[in-house]
Amino acid sequence: MPEFHTNFVLSMIKYLVLFTATLLPSLLLPQPGPVTPVPLKNTKTNQGFWHDRVQLAHDVTVPHALHQCEESGRIDNFAVAGGLKKGVFQGIRFNDSDVFKVVEGAAYVLQNQYDPKLDHYLDSLITLFAAAQEPDGYLYTIRTINKDTTGSYDWIAGPYRYAFENGSHELYNVGHLYEAAVAHYEATGKKNLLNVAVKNADHLVKTIGPNPGQIVVVPGHEEIESALVRLYKVTGKKEYLALSKFFIDMRGRSDKRTLFLDEHKLGPAYFQDQVPFVRQKEAVGHAVRAQYLYAAVADHLAIQDDPKYDATIDAIWEDATFKKQYITGGMGAREDGEAFDKPYVLPNDNAYAETCAAIANMLWNHKMYLVTGEAKYMDVFERVLYNGFLAGMSVKGNAFFYVNPMSSNGINDFNKGAGAVRHEWFGTACCPTNVSRFLPSMPAYIYAMRDNGLVINLFAGSETNVTLANVPVKVSQQTSYPWEGNVRISVNPEKPAEFPLSVRIPGWATGEAIPGNLYAYEDKLSKPVTLSINGKKSEAVIEKGYIKLNRKWKKGDVVELTLDMPVRKVVSNENIKSNAGKVAIERGPVLYCAEGHDNGGKALTISMSGTQDFTPVFQKEMLGGINVLKSKEENVTLIPYYAWANRGASEMTIWFNKKQ
Repeated sequence: MPEFHTNFVLSMIKYLVLFTATLLPSLLLPQPGPVTPVPLKNTKTNQGFWHDRVQLAHDVTVPHALHQCEESGRIDNFAVAGGLKKGVFQGIRFNDSDVFKVVEGAAYVLQNQYDPKLDHYLDSLITLFAAAQEPDGYLYTIRTINKDTTGSYDWIAGPYRYAFENGSHELYNVGHLYEAAVAHYEATGKKNLLNVAVKNADHLVKTIGPNPGQIVVVPGHEEIESALVRLYKVTGKKEYLALSKFFIDMRGRSDKRTLFLDEHKLGPAYFQDQVPFVRQKEAVGHAVRAQYLYAAVADHLAIQDDPKYDATIDAIWEDATFKKQYITGGMGAREDGEAFDKPYVLPNDNAYAETCAAIANMLWNHKMYLVTGEAKYMDVFERVLYNGFLAGMSVKGNAFFYVNPMSSNGINDFNKGAGAVRHEWFGTACCPTNVSRFLPSMPAYIYAMRDNGLVINLFAGSETNVTLANVPVKVSQQTSYPWEGNVRISVNPEKPAEFPLSVRIPGWATGEAIPGNLYAYEDKLSKPVTLSINGKKSEAVIEKGYIKLNRKWKKGDVVELTLDMPVRKVVSNENIKSNAGKVAIERGPVLYCAEGHDNGGKALTISMSGTQDFTPVFQKEMLGGINVLKSKEENVTLIPYYAWANRGASEMTIWFNKKQ
């Protein structure tokens, strides 16, 4: 081991042994958080908006991504590393992760709808992964193919394993392997991929840590921290949980890796490595890396409370949500470093808002919800889901945005060389593969269990099977959401049973655009939610974002909700200078934009009067079926933001100047 690492490890042994002896025992006594997600296998979409998109993942998005992984040599890298094929490494050092992410998505597809052909194909890929894995468990095709001969610090690899933590992506890649392995095991019951993941994780446990002979590193691109927690939950191996926490707690140590930082002019904050995590108070650096770290902290809090973690993550969440979030739920305003900018610096035409950062924002907020049960996190989740996330993929499911601006002149090349339109793939393909893994997993976020009851967090045509009060219960939804606010919930226990049913009422339905004061409705008014049970009107009492119905349920019980969906004007916090004197338009959870295709080729010059009204009109054959908003007095047509750039390049804007 180089002297650089040896001296550092020896200097910390006393502290780290104390850390292990005092804090680790409590860490390894898992305590369940207040909320448990209903597993994906227990929930199926059956009609409507999300059913169509989950089916799209099966039919188009995941097959497309697998094909692109084949065509780009990403899959061949495993065959070459495993000695099954001659060749050289193709692509970029993190290409392994793209394949693992698509395999994870394919495993969710299998949970939604079993497909024997896809199942067999995944087994063939897993054979390649196992072949590429070195005898001690190490798995990183670029180093295996190049036979560890680089010998210098650069983007590709350091002079020895894990030496170049900020750039190598060794740990990031295998984090996505673990996620895929757990999803595949849950889908099929087979352990062939899980065994590959466990072998690698066991190698890491032996190699990295506080003990003499181990190395101390933190992942330059976070992700493995959450993946290790997930692997722990399936295997019960507590050392995986401990390693995840070690990766979090070793951030901000004194021995910075200066060569990479100097060469690329990126400080340690880019990697969230500037100070120990519990001293961090702001969302800083690369937005995807940061939110993956924050999500992992929430994972640990769901297992074991930690007041320091709790206070830190709350402060960071408020900074990100109240000061640095786009109206779409997009995160990371700066192209330079794909990073968070200063508070309230949220430009529109050159917004970055990477699709991966939107997905990371959803994952982080959902995990915060699991820790706390608070509706505000699901409010953010839903905003991102219908806007920042969905905008990242085409309505046909096979073209993508890497960058998601709030306005476009239809000419500037903002989308990583694809111009002002979506692209079927990228050399750095993190966004298409991330969409491929999240989209088929969406049903897993609809329902949860808390206080021995069921929670409905999202409205979607679906059904779920759970056990409540020791009785099997089927709960289903029928709804045209997000286009209409009517939701019919059927509750069917096998026999009468008493349990609470909690239904989240979105913040937009009660007059709150988003938690905090970053964005607000110009019209503060909101109509009450209408509630009936078995046809009888009931008072809709909303407490902390939920209607809680605690009763003895019997087969055939029906709960009906009606949420008023007016077209709302949204204004920004006055500190967002880029939106001064501007207004945005929403209806329900959906943010709208103007696109030149519908407005005589122009969008950027459209302005809104204070009295301008819009009428929603459902267009079944347009852009996959959407509600358009039409204004007669100004002859303006708006479409959902997520649906823009599906008809070629054109002007687009979210924010409109107010007419004086």
